[in-house]
Amino acid sequence: MTYKYMNRGVCSRSVSFDITDGIVTNIKFEGGCNGNTQGIARLAEGMKAEECAAKLKGVRCGFKDTSCPDQLARAITHALSKDA
Repeated sequence: MTYKYMNRGVCSRSVSFDITDGIVTNIKFEGGCNGNTQGIARLAEGMKAEECAAKLKGVRCGFKDTSCPDQLARAITHALSKDA
């Protein structure tokens, strides 16, 4: 299933991804720092959803309380809670 999450507090506007059999795939950020968001997406591709969210949760960008990786973690957690 494809999920889209509207990011808050970061440069990227949203992140979309699929979760199939507990695995995160097809991660795409809209906006943000292109190289960084591509890197995050490639590193997280194929990871177990819970593991990915746990690893990325709490990453900060500068003085912000969040970051694009943290927003992806929040998005995955939100998607998993909707499927529960």
